[in-house]
Formats: sequence, C-alpha cells, structure tokens
Amino acid sequence: MKRITASVTVLAGFQWLFFMFANTVVIPISVGGAFQLEQIEIVSAIQRSFIFTGIACLLQGLWGHKLALMEGQSGLWWGVILSLAGTASAMGVDLTTVGGSIAVGVIVSGILVAVLGLLGMGDVLMKWFTPIVMFVFLLLLANQLITIFLKGMIGLNEGDMIDGKLALFSFVLAAFTILIHVKGKGIISSLNLLIGMTVGWILAVQLFPQEATETIKTTPFLNWFPWGVPTLEWGIVLTVIVAGLLNTTNTIATLKGAEDIYGQKTTRKQYKQSFFITGSLSAAAGTIGLVPYAPYASSLGFLQSTGIRARTPFFIGATLFVILGLVPTFSAFFSTIPHSVGNTVLFVAYIQLFRSALRNIEGLTFEPKTVYRIALPALLGLSIMTLPPVAFQTLPALVRPILSNGMLVGIIAALLMELIYYIGNLRKKEI
Repeated sequence: MKRITASVTVLAGFQWLFFMFANTVVIPISVGGAFQLEQIEIVSAIQRSFIFTGIACLLQGLWGHKLALMEGQSGLWWGVILSLAGTASAMGVDLTTVGGSIAVGVIVSGILVAVLGLLGMGDVLMKWFTPIVMFVFLLLLANQLITIFLKGMIGLNEGDMIDGKLALFSFVLAAFTILIHVKGKGIISSLNLLIGMTVGWILAVQLFPQEATETIKTTPFLNWFPWGVPTLEWGIVLTVIVAGLLNTTNTIATLKGAEDIYGQKTTRKQYKQSFFITGSLSAAAGTIGLVPYAPYASSLGFLQSTGIRARTPFFIGATLFVILGLVPTFSAFFSTIPHSVGNTVLFVAYIQLFRSALRNIEGLTFEPKTVYRIALPALLGLSIMTLPPVAFQTLPALVRPILSNGMLVGIIAALLMELIYYIGNLRKKEI
C-alpha cells in the first residue's frame, strides 16, 4: 500500500466524513417520519446517529475487524423497519406498539448476534456464503439502494413527478464525478467523490435555492425508546429477530469482499470481534431509536472509487463525524447539503458494488444448474422490489414484512438453492 502525504490524508478524511454523512442523514429523517415523531426528536435522532456511527466506525477500525469499512445503520434493517411502520394500520396495530415491539426484537437479535459471533457463527456462515450467494446479496443491495438514490436525483422524493431540471443537473454531476475517477490522475482520481460533492454543493445552491434544507439547532440528548415503550407483539418481534439474523449477511459479504481489496484473508478473530461489536451496537441502538448497525458493503465501492485503503483517513472521518454530532452548529451547516447532491455522489459510489458482485462469479461455468442458482434468487428478489406494498396486504401479518422485502427473499432463496445444490452433490457422491 503506497504512502500518502499528510495533506492528502486529511482531505481523504473529509471524503470519508462526507461519505458517512450522506449515508446516514436520510435514515433517521425517514424513520422519524414513518413513526410520526416531532421535528425536535428527529433532529436529535440525526445527531445521535452521527455520534453513534462515528464511534461505531472507530470501534470496528481499532478493535473489531480493523479495516477501513464504514459501520453504519444497515440498509436491510432500514427497509424492514420502514415496511413494518408502513403496514401498522393494515395489521390493526398502532405505531407505538409497532415501534416498541421492533425495539424488543432489535435488542434480542443484537444480543444473539454478539453471543453467536463470539461462539464462532462466522465459521458457519462463511460455508453458506458461496460466491453465488455473495453475488445475489451485492446485486440486490446495489439495486435497492441505487433505486433510493435515483429517486433523490430526479426529484421523486419531493413529489410524484420527475423534475427535469434537477434530473439533468444530477446526471451531469454524476458524469463529472465518474470522469474525474476514470480520467483523473493520482490523488485527483482518488478524491473524485469529495470533488464531486463540493462542486455539486456549490452549484446546487445557486441553481436550486429551494433545495437548501434547514436544521433546528438543538443539543443531542438521549431519549429512551422514542419509537414506543417495549411491547411484545410477537409477530413483529419474531420478524425483527429473523431480520437481525439475516442482517449478518452484511458482515460476511463486506469482510469477504474486502479480501479482494486488501489482498488478505479475513481471520476467524476478525469475524468474531466484528460480530460482537455489531451485535452490541445494534442492541444499544434499539434502546435509543436508531436503526441497527452493520458493516457497509458500500464501503467496498467507496474504496474502489478512491483507491485509498489506509485506516488513518477513515479514523479522521469517523472522529470528525462524532464532532459533527456533538456540535449543533456543525450539524446545522452540513445538514444544508442539497439532497440531490448527496444522492448523486452515493449513486456513483454504489455503482462499484456491481463490480464487486460480478467478481464473485468470475470463472463459473454457466451450466443450467448454475444459471438457476444465480438467476432464480436474483430475479425473484428484483421482481419483488418492483411490486407495490399494497400487493402484500392479503398475506399473513407474521410473514408479510419478510415476503414483501425483495432483498430478504432473494438472500433466503439463494441460501436455499445452495443448500439444495449441496445436498444433491452429497447424494451423488454416495451413489
């Protein structure tokens, strides 16, 4: 790994800061809206998210897997929580009951992941996570998140119609950021996301003053169980626990994907420590109204885009993120970044996940069996993602949150296909 200068290290740290910020800020806003929380609580949740996420990254980088990989509020968890909140009325349950039951499930699943991780859960999961399962996971994750970013780029988050002017600006900015990465040399190429974010911010303020956002200035505080007091609605609790166990796919996929980038195998100790920290953080997140945590597979795309793998810039970015949450003035300033700019830069970063997905199936012979193992779970998951939420209202409430989530269904289908393939091979050997 080549050395980088002190000035470049600091700039790369700010690039990590922007990446963490853009990946985090929209989550507490959307979840707070789903649970109809007051604005002051949503802003406080944003600040808690900044502080907690910065600390989580430092813990993983120093004592967990010890790699420059963002530990943040999981996209899989985010989707499940929004889905449960959105179907509360259909289940005949009020939002505080849903929120309280989610909190219980999150705490239980977090403790389970922490304990099972220390007992060697990573060893078992690594055997299940074949290259095909990894491909399906990364493909569905990229599709799920890039869809969210695309909506922000073209103005669909603010209404039901595409904003042509905003869409044109976003795609020009995306092309500019990609061009810097592809054609830029040395550090210019490595800082493409930071450059794209800065230039886009300046231009967007001039072109779209209405996009500027305001943040209420307040001091961060702990509000225990803001989604609702702990409640035992068993269907919701069990669904959340299952989602928590499936969320371990983020750890396996991210650490296995990092092997190619860092050129070294992830050890059993790294898996154990990473699972323990992720589980502990998730259990704590359940008590203060934050989406549970996981290593971000999108960090792989970020590292591939920047080419800077050193931990020092990562630690700088994480420390600055904690400070951002602790100082309301800083939070207020950075929260004014236009959403279209953040979504555009993340769109560019997450495109690299497709490369990570394809690398997992390089060299495979595409026989009929192999095609089914890849295509069935991938296309099933993608198809479910396109269906409207109302289409699942006729399903039992116990399984609806899982079956309506294309990513969860795709991962489960991929694991089942690999199990069937493994059993079939065992029988052949016996014959």
